[in-house]
Amino acid sequence: MRQSQLFTKTFKDSPKDEVTINAQLLLRAGFINKELAGVYSYLPLGLRVLNKICNIIREEINTIGGQEVFLTSLQSQELWEKTDRWSDEVVDNWFKTELKNKTVLGLAFTAEEPLTAIMKNHIKSYKDLPVYAYQIQTKFRNELRAKSGIMRAREFLMKDLYSFSRSQEEHEQFYEKSKEAYLKIFERCGLGSQTYLTFSSGGVFSKYSHEFQTLTNAGEDTIFVDKNKKIAINKEVYNDEVLNSLGLKKAELVEEKAVEVGNIFTLGTKFSEPLGLKFTDENGKQQTVIMGCYGIGPGRVMGTIVEIYHDEKGIIWPEAVAPFQIHLISLCKDENDKKKADEIYNNLIKQNIEVLYDDRDASAGQKFADSDLIGIPIRYIVSSKTLEQGSVEVKNRKSGKVEMVEITKFFSVN
Repeated sequence: MRQSQLFTKTFKDSPKDEVTINAQLLLRAGFINKELAGVYSYLPLGLRVLNKICNIIREEINTIGGQEVFLTSLQSQELWEKTDRWSDEVVDNWFKTELKNKTVLGLAFTAEEPLTAIMKNHIKSYKDLPVYAYQIQTKFRNELRAKSGIMRAREFLMKDLYSFSRSQEEHEQFYEKSKEAYLKIFERCGLGSQTYLTFSSGGVFSKYSHEFQTLTNAGEDTIFVDKNKKIAINKEVYNDEVLNSLGLKKAELVEEKAVEVGNIFTLGTKFSEPLGLKFTDENGKQQTVIMGCYGIGPGRVMGTIVEIYHDEKGIIWPEAVAPFQIHLISLCKDENDKKKADEIYNNLIKQNIEVLYDDRDASAGQKFADSDLIGIPIRYIVSSKTLEQGSVEVKNRKSGKVEMVEITKFFSVN
């Protein structure tokens, strides 16, 4: 991508109505556009990052047997009434809309009901199980407040996976696999060292559910962390009984602020029972399907990465999710030198290297400031001076290390 053709622009000043670092930097760097409170559009740079996070999620979820689907956002009142989740008194963050014929519909905030209803057409026998279906879909939640940038939005992307199992034992085996997959996802996204498997309230069907909490001062949750055992407890279930059951000691726990980047729940028969999702077992008897739910917010992951990886100049993207691998900056003024910079760009493209090429007619200061703000991990600088030396200046965005690298080592330039 030539930066002269990228319609995204950068801004010097932070928006006055944004208090979180992720919103300030992503808006200033031109990754997102704010439509209204809690609602953001993803621009070309932002969408590249979001897609990379989603692809990491897909790869790890597919590895444990996930099958991707894509459900509708419009949901029927009748279906949700069967599980007693239509009323605003039960679920207070619904967005609802009305058709011209006065039929009221809901805008999806989760998908247990619709996917369970779909499974009634596909699960009849024990031979049809287990099934692990997931989607990456836009969700809508009528949040009372939306002040955390893309970490808490009213319209957002969510990966929601639902497991359908024959028995509690089969469910628990997949549940453990999902824990491992989630930790791999956050590791690959650059959040591994700051993210903790966190014990939280389990609801009706299990003693605990599990959150994946990433340490950051921008987080809304309080957790107590055992950094040696790499586990944590949410404040909501922090008591002596829980500590004893987990073999943890208060003296070894550190209180931290964190943001929940993922969660997994045992659902049991909470949805399969009222919606009639059953199967015939090996003995010809009818059994109710055991379910689980597993969520990750790709946008929230993206915002959390920015909260952790930044400095006073801008974002510092981990390599795996950066919008481009290399930011190639041309400071050339002479036409022949400009052509050599173009050749370097074209050769990088031929090697399937993702490059943002700053070919704009702008000052060196502006180009460097924009590069720092955008945060691509590696910067290549080409100028008349470096070309005279047959080299490219290479700078690491994170470490600040600079070295001169001979063009001939990486590029085939005439």
